[in-house]
Amino acid sequence: MIRVLLVDDQPLIRSGFRALLDLEDDIEVVAEAGDGKEGLALTKEHVPDVALIDIRMPHVDGIEATRRIAADPDLTGVHVVILTNYGFDEYVFDALRAGAAGFLVKDIVPEDLLHAVRVAARGDALLAPSITRKLINRYVTQPLHTDLGTELDELTNREREAVALVAQGLSNDQIAARMVISPMTAKTHINRAMTKLHARDRAQLVVMAYESGLVAPRNR
Repeated sequence: MIRVLLVDDQPLIRSGFRALLDLEDDIEVVAEAGDGKEGLALTKEHVPDVALIDIRMPHVDGIEATRRIAADPDLTGVHVVILTNYGFDEYVFDALRAGAAGFLVKDIVPEDLLHAVRVAARGDALLAPSITRKLINRYVTQPLHTDLGTELDELTNREREAVALVAQGLSNDQIAARMVISPMTAKTHINRAMTKLHARDRAQLVVMAYESGLVAPRNR
């Protein structure tokens, strides 16, 4: 059973998402909150598998809520998915850097919402290739390098190669085909790289790959 927390200051959005999610046999909405402060309290109380959090809310916004969840060692199993009305914008980028597993636009079709919840619960990133390209474009104009030298030195050549392919938006199957290995081995390389770089999920791994300079964005 996938346990979901809804955090949004619009009651209509919460009720609509809840009605849809509660119809599924493998998904349970354990709680809902109308602002970020309440959402954080309920996250600590219920420790859901997936927290759907609005990016703009009173008291504590979605970015700060994500940052606090990512920093709490008791909440490492909580995968935050940001909800937004605006598509990919600066706020969504900041949320990914804060530790979000991905984002959804609120007018998403029901089938995609259900798929997204299940993907996030598995620990996979909600980053389609188009979104990854927008991340890359951001780094072309404003590269932000961080000091990850020690952690990068711990990566094997195959792990570095796998991370680079993740940063291109490739799936495990595509990475396996490119590296001529099995999908399970590809996943192992990625998981080990995430552990060494202290990345919560693939979304953060993509961001870190560009921020560290491990992957250099191509000029547009």
